[in-house]
Order: sequence, then structure tokens, then C-alpha cells
Amino acid sequence: MITLLIQDTTQALQDTANAINQAVTQPQPELHFIDLLFKGGWVMIPLAFLAFLALIIFVERYLTIKKATKDEANLMAQTRSYIQSGNLDGAMSLLRNNNSPLSRMLQKGLKRIGRPIKDIEGAIENVGKLEVSKLEKNISILGIVAGIAPMLGFVGTIVGVITIFHQVSIKGAIEIGTISGGLYTKMITSATGLIIGIIAYVLYHILNIMVEKIILKMETDAIDFIDLLEEPGK
Repeated sequence: MITLLIQDTTQALQDTANAINQAVTQPQPELHFIDLLFKGGWVMIPLAFLAFLALIIFVERYLTIKKATKDEANLMAQTRSYIQSGNLDGAMSLLRNNNSPLSRMLQKGLKRIGRPIKDIEGAIENVGKLEVSKLEKNISILGIVAGIAPMLGFVGTIVGVITIFHQVSIKGAIEIGTISGGLYTKMITSATGLIIGIIAYVLYHILNIMVEKIILKMETDAIDFIDLLEEPGK
């Protein structure tokens, strides 16, 4: 009788040990990045749209501003050479063939040669303002995205908290399984909104710095152009 009891106890302990061993060695399900994002709920949809919008605007503006900078290389020096030699038609042809903000600004000034310097300065300044506004087109949207994205993440946080309290009110108990869904929504949307907002903020200032460099160059070349026209014999 004692032997059978010992055998039964030993078998029960062995079965328990095997069950624990299988539970430990059983591979845990992997949580992929995409699955994690989906757990953020519906708030992730507008956040994804904002991220896509910011990326499109940055790439388009970056390429446009970069092209404007490239087209202006040595343009003022070549224009100066034509004007100093008295070849105004050559200078005009050069500026027309160069599609850049600076070329269009200098074209306007070149067309005003013969008028008072104040009139030429005013014409150049007006064209310069127009060209700068074209370069800054849609950049402000990046600033809006930088402000809205964290707010949407906070909305996701509120939705997650509401989900937690709703589940608790239904089940009448606070359990990990009950609150995990709401916590996923709360943390994922907050983190995503902050990340998108930070990236959009950085991209916004990168583009603004690039535009400011072009503005500085345009102002410097405009002053050089006016000084060139005021030289004796012009």
C-alpha cells in the first residue's frame, strides 16, 4: 500500500515537472512591429497620414530648394562679366536660360536699366519676395504636423484609458488581461505621436535653414547688382 502511494506521488510529481518544463520551453509568440502598431487602434490612421504628408512635403521642398541653390552657382559672376563688357543682351540671355529665383530677380533689374536706381531696387525687391514665398510654399504644413501629431497621440492615450475603465466596469475586476488592450493603445499612440511630431519639427527647421541661406545669397547678389549699375560708365 505504501509502495503504491509512493509510486503515485512520484508519478504526479514527474507529470507536474514535465508540464512545467513544457511551459518553460514552449516558444513565446513573437510580437512584430506592424502588429504592435495595429494595437494602437484607429488613432494610428490619422497619425500615419500625418507621417506620410510630412515625408512627401519634405522631399518635394528639399529637392526644389536644392535645385534652386544649384542653378544659382556662379550666376552673378557671369552676369557681372556681361554687364561690364556692355553686353546686356548676353546677360539677359544668360538669365533667361537659368531657371532660378536669382536669375528671375536679376532679369527684372536688368529690364529696368536706364531708370532711377530706386525703381530698380524696388523691382528687384518685389520679385525677391515673390520667389521667397514660392520656396516657402507648404513648409508651414510641417510645423502644423509637428504640433498636431503629439496631440493625436494624447487623444489615443485618452481612448486607451477609457477602454481600460470600460473593460473593468464590465468584468468587475482589475486584471492584467483586462487592462492590457487599453495600455497598448495608450502607450503606442503616445509614442508614435511624439516621434512623428519630433521628426516633423526637425524637418521643418531644416527646410527653413535652407531657405534662409538662399535669401541671404539673393540679398547679397542684389546688392552687388545695384553696386554694379552704380559704377561709373554704367
